[in-house]
Amino acid sequence: MLKKIVGFFTSDHKNLTLKKVFFILFGVALFLRFPFFFRDYIDRDESTFIIMAQSWVEGNLPYTQLWDLKPPITFLFFACIIYIFGKSFLAIRFFGTLLVVITALCTYKIGARVASKKVGFWSAIGCVMLQSMFGSVQGVMSEHISIAFFCIGFYVLLSKKQWYWFLLSGLLVGLSIMAKLNMVYPALFIGLFMLYIAFREGPFQKMFVSLSLWALGILLLIALTAWPYYAQNQVETWWQSIFEAPLAYSSSQTNSIFNVLPFCLIVATLLFIGFKAKLLRFDEKNNQLLLVVVLGVVLSFVQAGKINGHYLIQLYPFLLVLLACALVNLKLPPNFKLSPYLFLIVLLLPIEAYLEYGNIAKNKIGKGSFYNGEGIEIPKYLKENQKDTSNILFLEYHIGYWVLGEVPPTKAATHPSNITRDNLYPYMQNTRKTSLEELAYIFEVLQPQLIVTRDSIRFFNKRFSELNGFVKTQLKENYKLEETIGKGLVYQRLE
Repeated sequence: MLKKIVGFFTSDHKNLTLKKVFFILFGVALFLRFPFFFRDYIDRDESTFIIMAQSWVEGNLPYTQLWDLKPPITFLFFACIIYIFGKSFLAIRFFGTLLVVITALCTYKIGARVASKKVGFWSAIGCVMLQSMFGSVQGVMSEHISIAFFCIGFYVLLSKKQWYWFLLSGLLVGLSIMAKLNMVYPALFIGLFMLYIAFREGPFQKMFVSLSLWALGILLLIALTAWPYYAQNQVETWWQSIFEAPLAYSSSQTNSIFNVLPFCLIVATLLFIGFKAKLLRFDEKNNQLLLVVVLGVVLSFVQAGKINGHYLIQLYPFLLVLLACALVNLKLPPNFKLSPYLFLIVLLLPIEAYLEYGNIAKNKIGKGSFYNGEGIEIPKYLKENQKDTSNILFLEYHIGYWVLGEVPPTKAATHPSNITRDNLYPYMQNTRKTSLEELAYIFEVLQPQLIVTRDSIRFFNKRFSELNGFVKTQLKENYKLEETIGKGLVYQRLE
């Protein structure tokens, strides 16, 4: 059996069908991601998306009851799952896996169209693995949602010529942008490139019409997200939360371009070597389009001044296709086979998945449940001990709000780190002006009966020493430590 599997992975893949590729990608993705289906949370952002989505399911548009710095399509994805399947970690993580498979399948189609099925297949395998390993990407991130829509739209743009396909591609790219705003950069680069091609190759009028329909699709989708707010006379909330707040946040960041420069140099060096060694042909339009997208995504990183691991999800499909094209064109010794080594890498890399399988087995044996993590165990403790959770503050493990069926005490507390972002308060329509005022309001006016933190000397980033000191003083003077669960601390307010 193993010989057959190795034989398949090392073949030229000329007889691959789309159905077979789908099931291979789905199998690999499910194997890598399945043990994380039972984790309480993998990234704090994912928890926030779930809480925002639950509020939407209950009839509150995003940014009205709760608030976060992401466009609404991200919340809509989660809201659809919760509406149909209820509060299910399994459902959320399963559909996150499908997003990875869809992105990888599009990567396969793009690679096959640009070069060959072999290029497409290995690009797709790499896409699945890199979207499922290292850091927090085993959860469902906004980048997973955004890049799935973008890849479909990009493939449609690459392969279809009729006018209505351009409109559809634009709608899909619009969905991508309204899941993660930075995708406006590669979209803009694509638009400019298409305009250049129209001038250079013509016929200009026909290509300009197609480009206009593509842009119309993007703008139409963006406008559609405003419609529910228009119906409730809250367009200003939509505009401020989606467009003004990210600009204010970006301008307030002290991240430097030098944080991103080493990564940019690595990408530029790889592309330059590929071009100079004639492993990549940038005189081909499809390769040019891929390069345009890569440059657009990298520019968005430069603008942000930082690169978190999950940001790279948006870059992998396009960079991997170019890398696979270069590897295929690499002249190796006659008897040297690269594919077996690639197969070995695929087999050995998923160490995180192997360890997590052991973790859930250990949790099942020791605690009787596959589900694990303080975000699940703390709510379980509170329920079992009949604690009143109607007035609770999670400074950590805030997925607990969702598990308990409760709501964060203020908009700023939806994601605990948002409490520290004074410059975003006007866009939350928050009457408090500073983080210290917000904390004083929570602790002195709302007076949470229960507070959940992590076993740590700090509650917020170390640069917020005043805020950390305030919370520490409040806990010391007005609360007692009720229980320690894993790394989680549960505090009860003193009578």
